[in-house]
Amino acid sequence: MATIAPPAPGKTFARLNPVTGEVATEAQAFTVDQANEAVEAAAAAFPAWSTLGPNARRAALNKAAEALAAKAEDFVEAMKGEIGATEGWARFNLMLAVSMVREAAALTTQIGGEVIPSDKPGCIAMAIREPVGVMLGIAPWNAPIILGVRAVAAPLACGNTVVLKASEQCPRTHSLIAEAFDEALPKGAVSIVTNAPEDAPEIVGALIDNPHIRRINFTGSTAVGRIIAKRAAEYLKPVLLELGGKAPMLVLEDADLDEAVKAAAFGAFMNQGQICMSTERIIVVDAVADAFVEKFAAKVGTMPVGDPREGKTPLGAVVDQKTVAHVKALIGDALGAGAVQVNGGGVLEGTGGVLMPAHVIDHVTPDMKLFRDESFGPVVGVIRARDEAHAILLANDTEYGLSASVFTRDTARGLRVARQIKSGICHVNGPTVHDEAQMPFGGVKASGYGRFGGKAGIDAFTELRWITIETEPGHYPI
Repeated sequence: MATIAPPAPGKTFARLNPVTGEVATEAQAFTVDQANEAVEAAAAAFPAWSTLGPNARRAALNKAAEALAAKAEDFVEAMKGEIGATEGWARFNLMLAVSMVREAAALTTQIGGEVIPSDKPGCIAMAIREPVGVMLGIAPWNAPIILGVRAVAAPLACGNTVVLKASEQCPRTHSLIAEAFDEALPKGAVSIVTNAPEDAPEIVGALIDNPHIRRINFTGSTAVGRIIAKRAAEYLKPVLLELGGKAPMLVLEDADLDEAVKAAAFGAFMNQGQICMSTERIIVVDAVADAFVEKFAAKVGTMPVGDPREGKTPLGAVVDQKTVAHVKALIGDALGAGAVQVNGGGVLEGTGGVLMPAHVIDHVTPDMKLFRDESFGPVVGVIRARDEAHAILLANDTEYGLSASVFTRDTARGLRVARQIKSGICHVNGPTVHDEAQMPFGGVKASGYGRFGGKAGIDAFTELRWITIETEPGHYPI
C-alpha cells in the first residue's frame, strides 16, 4: 500500500473554507524528518516497482483509476470546502484525472527504445529507456485533482516511485489522491507530504536536497518555479516546470464572433479564471472590436457568481481575499490609465469576501499592469489591435508563453498565425483552456519548460541509456 501520513500526534495545521471561514481540513504538518521518511519509503519501494512488468503496472494503475472514480463525492466535498470550488469544477477535475491515470496505464507498454546502426563491425548498439528513481511531484491547489494526479501518474507508469508534496490549500483533496493509489499500488510507490504554510520553504528544500530524489516536477507560479529550479540545479537534478501564463486569444476580422464569444467566456472565467491557461488577454482587431465587445459583454452578463455550496451559478469563490485584492489592484490601475469597465462589480457581501463577479475591462494597453501581470482571477482585458500583424505582436509582448488561441474562418490563416505565437500550446478556433491526457502540455519562456502528457511524459520521466553488445573479436590500435 502507498505510504500516507497517519494522523499521528504532533503539529497540525488547519485549512479554512474561504467562503465561511470555518475549518475545512485539519492535516498533519510534516517535519523535515518526516518528509525525509516519506522519501525513504519511496526509495525502498523503487526496486520492486521499477522491475515490475509493464502489464502488471498497467493493471495497478487501472485499479487506481477506479479507486479515484469511486471517491467522487469525497472529492467534491473536499474541493468545495478547501478552495471554494463549484461541484462542476470538482467533477471535471476528477473526470480528467481518471483519464490521465488510464492514459498513463496505456503508456507502460510504449516505453520502448531502438537499435542504432553502428560503424563498428559486430557492434549492436541500443538506446533504451529506464526508470529514474524517486520523483518529487509538487502540485498546486487550483485544479487539485488533475494536477495532483498528473504529478504522479506518468512517473509511476515509467517505473518510478513518487513523493507527492500536497498543496497547503487543499491537503485533504491531495490526500484523497494518495488514498486512491494506496488501494492499488505496492507499499511506498506513492508517499504524500503535507505541511503547514509557514514550513513550505524548509520542507520543499529538504525534499529537493534529499539524494534519493532524482527528478522534480512542479506546477505553480513562475516565482516559485525559479526558486525550485535554482535549488535543484545545485544537485544537477532535472526539473519539469509548468508555470504561470497570460494567455492571449486573438480575434481576427474574419472570425465567427459568436464562437469567439463562447470560447472567451469559458476561457476567461472557468474556475473564476484560476487556471494556468485562462484567457487573460483578448486581442481583437479594430474592425470587429466594437461588435465583439457588445456580444461578449452580453454573454458575461448571464454568468453570475454565487455560493459554490448552493451550486446555482457558473462562477463560485476565488481561493482567498488576497486574490480579490490583487484583481482589484489590476483593475484600478487599468481604469486609472484610461481603460473602460464593461462588466463587473463589488464582491458579494456575507460570503467571506471571495465571491467576485466576472470583470471585463476594455481598451487595455501594454503600459497597464492588467496587460502584463498574471491575474489568476475573474478578470479579462480586451486589447484592440490594428490588424493581424499587430495582434501577433501584442500576443507575444509578454514574458509568458503557455497557451494561446486565434479565431478566424480561414483555417490556413489560423495555422499561419498560430505558428507565429510564442507559446507551448495554441488552438485555432478553440479556447485557451483545453487539456487532454495524451497531449504534450507545457510552456515556453517564463511559463516553464518540459512537457507533461502522452509520450512526451516518457521523455520527462525516464533515463535514455546507450548500451552496446560486441559480437565479434575486438581490434584496437594499442
